[in-house]
Amino acid sequence: MKKYKLFSPIKVGAIELNNRIVMAPMTRCRAIDAIPNELMATYYQQRASAGLIITEGTSPSPNGLGYARIPGIFSEEQILGWKKTTTAVHNSGGKIIIQLMHSGRISHKLNMAEGTQIIAPSAIKPAGQMWTDAKEMQDYPTPKAMTAEDIVLTQAEYVTAAKNAIAAHFDGVELHSANGYLLEEFLSPVSNVRTDHYGGSIENRCRFVLEVTKAVAFAIGKEKTGIRLSPYGVAGDMANYPEIDATYDYLTKELNKLGIAYIHLVDHSAMGAPAVPVEIKKMIRKNFNNILISCGGYTKETAETDIESGMCDLVGFGRPFINNPDLVERLEHNQELTQNLKMDLFYSAGENGYTDYPNFKTSDVY
Repeated sequence: MKKYKLFSPIKVGAIELNNRIVMAPMTRCRAIDAIPNELMATYYQQRASAGLIITEGTSPSPNGLGYARIPGIFSEEQILGWKKTTTAVHNSGGKIIIQLMHSGRISHKLNMAEGTQIIAPSAIKPAGQMWTDAKEMQDYPTPKAMTAEDIVLTQAEYVTAAKNAIAAHFDGVELHSANGYLLEEFLSPVSNVRTDHYGGSIENRCRFVLEVTKAVAFAIGKEKTGIRLSPYGVAGDMANYPEIDATYDYLTKELNKLGIAYIHLVDHSAMGAPAVPVEIKKMIRKNFNNILISCGGYTKETAETDIESGMCDLVGFGRPFINNPDLVERLEHNQELTQNLKMDLFYSAGENGYTDYPNFKTSDVY
């Protein structure tokens, strides 16, 4: 019988993992008033057999809470709420990293508290709409272009959030620099038309991301710091641009110099977005000496192929973890995956379509 590397242990920075299967970050909108709760703790605990869990996007700032019912990590109440999840996952033998996601211009005031502001590198309105609990679907507004003071403050918020995450007993922090949110907004000339030293050249557009990464790594340890990237991604109205390859070439070389634990590279082509060219994946693999997590449309066999070939070290699975809480066991024992994915309940508020999917050992089907 073939012995799969997918199920072998590996060390990611400071974290010892039981296998190389990552539960990818997925927004689920169950954090009422932006506070993590018992229901969320149950959800993550059910999936603790993953080698590594990366949480849903969690805002480092009140300004970053752009979606309805997403969690934060900037208040004491949120730290205490997240401790319920980290305790539950650790008690089940799992490891869990928090993903810090400032939504930037992908936001709406109806989802945010009084006194907050929608900020971005430049005052460029994204095309499209987002859900608000108050008035359902609404157009994205035009964000405020960040001032020099805003930039300093926001960087400090990332650092405080990272420290809060460690206080909440997370094993590490992932910076979300993908999917059209604030960090990626700085990288792209589509959303960043600044004329100061945070805009224009590739080096300038990468500056904010690198400064945040360096500051977080210094605050909590580079061995506990990772980052998610999505070159060629189009989420959040992020159109492709001629300098993509050169941008990510420079960025990943600089991230390598910082010595952070991992890069999490996502390819959304399985969901209809442009594919990340193989040449770009190979370039990033060459540029970055530490762990590379690859995510997007994988099966057990394709995950094993990429790990065996050295294209990546771990593989992230997203949607299969939603309706297969015991995905690792199902893959390892060649059990059929549940297919009844309740997509209409992805972003609802309750346990239905969230914590009510069965394990194969307890399901009537098996």
